[in-house]
Amino acid sequence: MNEPKPDLPADLDAGPHPQVEPPDSQPFAVPPSFEQRVYQVFLSSDRLRPVWRFLLYVGMWEAFILLLPGLAAHLQLQGARGIWQEMIGEVEYVVAAFVPALIMAAIEKRSFGDYGLPLRGAFGKLFWMGALWGIVSLTVLMLAIHGAGDFALNGLALHGRRVFKFAAFWGVLFLIVGFAEEFLLRGYSQFTLTQATGFWPSALLLSVSFAFLHWRNPGETWIGLLGVAAIGLFFCLTLRRTGNLWFAIGFHASWDWSESFLYSVPDSGQLATGHLMKSSLHGSTWLTGGSVGPEGSVLLFVVIALTWAAFARVYPEVKYRIGR
Repeated sequence: MNEPKPDLPADLDAGPHPQVEPPDSQPFAVPPSFEQRVYQVFLSSDRLRPVWRFLLYVGMWEAFILLLPGLAAHLQLQGARGIWQEMIGEVEYVVAAFVPALIMAAIEKRSFGDYGLPLRGAFGKLFWMGALWGIVSLTVLMLAIHGAGDFALNGLALHGRRVFKFAAFWGVLFLIVGFAEEFLLRGYSQFTLTQATGFWPSALLLSVSFAFLHWRNPGETWIGLLGVAAIGLFFCLTLRRTGNLWFAIGFHASWDWSESFLYSVPDSGQLATGHLMKSSLHGSTWLTGGSVGPEGSVLLFVVIALTWAAFARVYPEVKYRIGR
């Protein structure tokens, strides 16, 4: 009698198995060539990677910063004295920030407006709203210091036509400052680094850089530098919520103008020539900001926090967009 064959597992009863080559017999992956490695490090698709574009921009900016004073001397502009020499210096910073971005726009085949300064809307509603917010915010800060008994106004320091001449001069100069600093740190740089790390990590890095650019100012303190970084982060918020730099430039210019000319107090350690008021800061350094001025006051952080909360409520929608 034939005994029944035991049932075999399906995988053993499925007929002959395909032969599997031992691991050692599999072909090795071909290592990338030198050209491919260079491509992977520097290029993403058909463009330079964002970090390299940023470094190229910064390198050109530094080159312009070194070369432009020599060009100004060749054009006999260095004969200007006092505040006019300061104006020329700020124009140099604007050129150094803008021209490399124009070169990068040509390389990247982008519009210059992609970097946060579209011509449509130039000096429009956002700019003037920013200017209003800047004056109001600085006024709130000065009122807070005055309420603590550490700030006083003692009459006018200018009279007649000089009031209007210096008001216009400082208005133009601080507008140039706003363009130079906002575009350098929150224009091309923010646009490009956002592609590499995201918006807020880039904003934090560039706000720290914003503070670093002020550390050589006479009388600057570490609280003042932290205050500059806090203001820089607020400007990043305005960029993210409005989609461009026009609000930030208006705010920046009017804040500096109000601080230096209108309320006539030190701005990052410097007291402006031709200021409007005879003003005085006295008392606790941590309230007045000491040699730095109000930007070195601890009350600045309270004002910036309140301004941040108010702005986020008025402008709730994120409008900042970037392409690849």
